[in-house]
Amino acid sequence: MSVSGLRMSYGERQVLRGVDLDMRRGETVALLGPNGAGKTTTIEILQGLRRRTAGEVRVLDEDPARGGDAWRARLGTVLQNCHDHPRWQVGTLLAHVAAHYPDPWETGELLEALGLGGRANSRVRDLSGGQRRRLDVALGMVGRPEVLFLDEPTTGFDPEARKEFHELVETLDMTILLTTHDLAEAERLADRVAVLVRGRIEVFGTSRELAAAVQAPCLVRWRDGAEQTDDPSELAWKLHQKYDGPVPDLEIRRPTLEESYLNLVERSAA
Repeated sequence: MSVSGLRMSYGERQVLRGVDLDMRRGETVALLGPNGAGKTTTIEILQGLRRRTAGEVRVLDEDPARGGDAWRARLGTVLQNCHDHPRWQVGTLLAHVAAHYPDPWETGELLEALGLGGRANSRVRDLSGGQRRRLDVALGMVGRPEVLFLDEPTTGFDPEARKEFHELVETLDMTILLTTHDLAEAERLADRVAVLVRGRIEVFGTSRELAAAVQAPCLVRWRDGAEQTDDPSELAWKLHQKYDGPVPDLEIRRPTLEESYLNLVERSAA
């Protein structure tokens, strides 16, 4: 998947101002950004649901604006809120969706793989939150997609359901583009993180690369004090000289993805 110079305007309002993004096959990328940054518009363009104003976009070697049914069958989507067909049986609903694809997963096999093997005859409305989200994933990947879009997948989840969903996603062998406001979720699931601010990708890389790019400070603690610094190695060396040996209770905590992200957003808004 590659995006170069992507622009999108609604009348006079520019939503995307030259987005550049690339994804390697098989990796998970988290697309982060404050509300209004252009995440949803970007995803819709990548799925071929919205025509862009300018720029080059390739998804599975096709321009989404020209992608046909065969191309769309290679994509899967798990939306933020999926509350359709509460009275359908799980297996019946999945089989109905599978019938629209040329080479779908076998229903029972997919349910078993996603931990729903014993719920094929259950009504959708009777599933727990975690089980319902597993069904959402099953519906999104029943066509054997090569690219899976996950839009705010754990919104409203309790901690146990979120943990189960994360474990499930980590087993999927496909290219995944994840949008989320849960920074801990992005840090756990994503190989790389792209931060979209004011219609542009400000930083794209690993969590550590993001921290380095925005110069989020590290916290250094020791028995007699604590200090934030951009160069923890230098401070640790100075402390080592001060104590003429090992620094008592030395602890170096690097910035989390959330701290780096917030630092970037605040800097971009200044």
